[in-house]
Amino acid sequence: SGPQDFIDERAIKFRERRDLVVSMLNQASGLECPTPEGAFYVYPSCAELLGKSTPDGTQINSDLDFATCLLETEGVAVVHGEAFGLSPHFRISYATSNEALTEACSRIQRFCASLK
Repeated sequence: SGPQDFIDERAIKFRERRDLVVSMLNQASGLECPTPEGAFYVYPSCAELLGKSTPDGTQINSDLDFATCLLETEGVAVVHGEAFGLSPHFRISYATSNEALTEACSRIQRFCASLK
């Protein structure tokens, strides 16, 4: 009981956040990010980046390597897909502010662009 207007407003905000993250991650070199139907997570594939190396020579051989190097290089924490049986994907939550998401996705883009 009580007013339920906030539910529609919340749904709109989360849809906007989801769309922001999906768009920015799909612009990152080597990532493919499908649009999820529910939840507060996206599961981009980093398959195209496997076998590439960071500027310091660390090779990315798995989604775990990707997540570890991303954290060490750019300070962005994601969960490797292997933890959910979803290799070679990783999970990122969009249950935070647009500003934090934009910054994190920009760092992910920069990290992906640095891989050779």
